[in-house]
Amino acid sequence: MSEEFGPDFISVTDEEGNEFELEHVDTIEYNGQIYMAFFPADTGEEDTEEEAGLIILKVVEADGEEQLSTLDSEEELEEVYDQFMDALFQEEGGQGEN
Repeated sequence: MSEEFGPDFISVTDEEGNEFELEHVDTIEYNGQIYMAFFPADTGEEDTEEEAGLIILKVVEADGEEQLSTLDSEEELEEVYDQFMDALFQEEGGQGEN
């Protein structure tokens, strides 16, 4: 069980049947679509730089249930990545309002 304020982890299986664990970072809605950002969970193994990057998946409905799916294009990925980065920097930088 995860702690009340601890990180959320999910286990996913890719198209090739490989199972891996991801740590949920944030969720946003953009252009009417829900997107979730993850980092690969620390498996204790050495990861390459590519594997250590932010993973963005979108929530789609299939067979009446929500599933995570890869994004349809590089353009969509870039737009959504920018949205996550904007949200992250807003949180870290503080709004400067009292």
